Amino acid sequence: MKAVILAGGYGKRLRPLTDDKPKPLIEIAGKPILEWQILWLKSFGITSFIILAGYKKEVLVEWVTKNKARLGIECLFSMEEEPLGTGGAIYQVKSFLNEDFIAVNGDILTNLDIRELKQVDETAIASISLVPLRSPYGVVQTEGDKIIKFVEKPVLKDYWINAGVYFLKSSIFEYLPEKGDIERMTFPTLAEKGLLRGKKFENVYWRSIDSVKDVEEASNEIPQVFNFE
Repeated sequence: MKAVILAGGYGKRLRPLTDDKPKPLIEIAGKPILEWQILWLKSFGITSFIILAGYKKEVLVEWVTKNKARLGIECLFSMEEEPLGTGGAIYQVKSFLNEDFIAVNGDILTNLDIRELKQVDETAIASISLVPLRSPYGVVQTEGDKIIKFVEKPVLKDYWINAGVYFLKSSIFEYLPEKGDIERMTFPTLAEKGLLRGKKFENVYWRSIDSVKDVEEASNEIPQVFNFE
């Protein structure tokens, strides 16, 4: 099975860290996000990758070319000359994907088990990973006007968010736009047709790297989560 990594974003909110490199090459605890993702997917037997590059694509290609032998992977690249959106970027590599595959946003870190994501019924065309929403703020618990306790950034288990890891059947290309986002254009259509499934992951590590603060916090968390050599 192949994995497609969506690595074409600008990472504007992470400047100046993205002034000279794309977001997937930002280092977390001494390794680029992309390397953590490769090590995670390799732990499930995936060694063949297609990287969808856009912003600072030459830097990304140089890093992968230099490190792919060390990482023990095969890798193809798809280059965007203009932003195509997540759906359009995947659509562009349809000739290389005549099988089911995993797609991953290039700015997330997780240890969720992709084998569970693949366990979808035959009628579904796609399965997306869901994780509980973590509040960006601390929460104050009260009884009337009496403060009981403070809870720092609790997980809100009644609310689920898209974790940016997808299992997609090869028939997904019938629903992908040539330009546009899979999240806004493809998934709503599949949901209306009853062809989309969601797999809930409660007790996993997951973080999207969107700010310098995320980089700092993830750098402290990741060594406790992953133990890759």
